Amino acid sequence: MEVVPTAAIAVAPSRAADFVELTKPRITALVLLTAAVGYAVAGKGAFDAPRFLLFLAGTALLCGGASALNQYAERSADARMVRTSRRPIPAGRVRPEEALRFGLALCGAGLLALTGVNPPTLLLGAASVLSYVLAYTPLKRVTSLCTVVGAVPGALPPLMGWTAARGDLAPAGWALFGILFLWQLPHFLAIGWLYRDDYAGGGFPMLAVTDPDGSASGRQMILYTAALLPVTLAAGILAAAGAGYLWGAVVLGLAFLGCAVLFAVRPSAGAARRLFLASVLYLPALLGLMVFDR
Repeated sequence: MEVVPTAAIAVAPSRAADFVELTKPRITALVLLTAAVGYAVAGKGAFDAPRFLLFLAGTALLCGGASALNQYAERSADARMVRTSRRPIPAGRVRPEEALRFGLALCGAGLLALTGVNPPTLLLGAASVLSYVLAYTPLKRVTSLCTVVGAVPGALPPLMGWTAARGDLAPAGWALFGILFLWQLPHFLAIGWLYRDDYAGGGFPMLAVTDPDGSASGRQMILYTAALLPVTLAAGILAAAGAGYLWGAVVLGLAFLGCAVLFAVRPSAGAARRLFLASVLYLPALLGLMVFDR
């Protein structure tokens, strides 16, 4: 266990704010959004508000706990990166052992909450945390394929939403998983390109670090955004979405693909930022159409 000298522990304006930061609130909010979409798309019959709220609470606790454990594991690398050096642990505002206990407690509480939903959702939640903390996090120091591995736990929340509502692993639920899985890859490839120098300094062999001219990154961005088109259409058909969703998925998908092509033609920070912003706009627009055009 790493021990931080007492003198290194900074006086924080709010200890509570530091622990909230450990949960990566923006990522947790996105996870809850995708989980809620899965529940809404799968919903049938009367809306079970207590089950839905319990599901969201358990998912939020699991996501926040996994994020805290990730920061505990990466505290040394975070201290070497400009983008992450002010996080609570490397900045000395939270001790590593505190973050570890906090993360484990949140994960335990999240799993306990999901036991009140149903077994499939509980198992998917446990798989999400374990794959994120025990597979994705250590692989970040070893291979650029960590992005593909990390996309698995990131894609499970909408499938969890489906199982929370229906209790089964139907094709429509897996199609939602496919959308989130494929969407994350160009999204994080763009982030990797924007912060490639920082990742190199932290010792993370991301694709952008090992691909200095951007050719491999561009090819993969095109591959994943192109694959999104048929998957989004299949998900819409399986989830009984309307024509508005299907046409919207085509337009949004072509625009997203176009941004990936622009990066591949001329890799640059500007092109990566454009693709990143396109990904941020694409996902809520697509999911919103799926929920409301049914």
